[in-house]
Amino acid sequence: MTVRIGAEEEFHVLDVESGRLVPRADTLLGRLGGAGFSRELQQSAVESNSRVHDTLDTLFADLSATRRRLDAAASSFGLAVVAAGTVPLARVTSRDVTADPRFRRMADDYRRVADEQLICSAQIHVDVPDRDTAVRAMCLVSPWLPPLLALSASSPYWLGSDTGYASWRTMLWQRWPTAGPAGCYGSAAEYDAAMAELIDSGVITDTGMLYHDVRPSDHQRTLELRICDACPRTETVALVAGLFRALVRDARDRLEQGADHRCDGHHEWLRAATWRAARSGLEGGLVDPETRRGAPAPVVLRGMLHRLRPALEASGDFDTVRTLLEEALAAGSAAHRLRRAARDEDLLAGVDMLVAETRGDPPVPGSRRRAPRPAGPRGAGRAPAYVHSATTPGTPG
Repeated sequence: MTVRIGAEEEFHVLDVESGRLVPRADTLLGRLGGAGFSRELQQSAVESNSRVHDTLDTLFADLSATRRRLDAAASSFGLAVVAAGTVPLARVTSRDVTADPRFRRMADDYRRVADEQLICSAQIHVDVPDRDTAVRAMCLVSPWLPPLLALSASSPYWLGSDTGYASWRTMLWQRWPTAGPAGCYGSAAEYDAAMAELIDSGVITDTGMLYHDVRPSDHQRTLELRICDACPRTETVALVAGLFRALVRDARDRLEQGADHRCDGHHEWLRAATWRAARSGLEGGLVDPETRRGAPAPVVLRGMLHRLRPALEASGDFDTVRTLLEEALAAGSAAHRLRRAARDEDLLAGVDMLVAETRGDPPVPGSRRRAPRPAGPRGAGRAPAYVHSATTPGTPG
């Protein structure tokens, strides 16, 4: 049975010359025409929504085409877009909230937390048979979400400084009152009652502010992954999507076989595992969900691949995901690549790297700054790197 997938991606809007975050999302949205794109809390970010897909290769092609559209629109205004948890060069102000009544209220209620919402994420939707399955599956998939965060980690810098974290976005995100592990519930009715109680408390205003690491969609029959940084490389989004689809498929199969979906109720280790992934990315240890002990990131992720092999094969994803995972481990996290670019040259070179990776371009050797961009997406008509890197049968492309 086909289990369909989709993705939402958030992008920072930068001035191409200074590399700084700018509140010009409406400029892009006006050029793009709005279909498939939307505003965010801050005027410096735009969100894209993919179509629904059966395969990772068609998802990848869709996301790549969207990035080309964004790049073409941005470059015509002297702007660039970056898919990353944070960008290195930004300023915090209370004046750049999007002119929308809901967003204005959020800014008033949460003040500095909202002002510093200069972050972007990648969100994956996976089909589920019904809302009860989505809610019950959350408990089974949650222990495996920190490794997905590690794969996506792309936000080591905040306001020009190295934070020491691979995903500083996670630290900023977890300040919201409903961020973090979702918890375990026996049914959709039980979950919905608990969420209604949260809203009734007045701490949040609507279900759109349920910022848990994973949640059932309000308007689709999907389970939604929300823990990840936005990813400069589209290949990383495809990898995370393949692994998350396998997690959901595996959880659904276990539920159908009568497995107990309830955990032991001790979520302190899960919060600790999330912190560890945010701190280390792929370059340090993670908490192994099987043992709840520290282990090197490659060991945890390859163990995850092995555990999910039946579910990956059921979707036709195993060879693809194995190839992409090995490539990700060899390349290192986006946080690591960004730090290396900044160390070898400077922060602007790191920003250029993020722009180029978001666009899908290779680096320009021998230059501190990358070559000026043409009005259209550079490399248009060139096969994406995803295709060129495919060496294993079954890899997209």
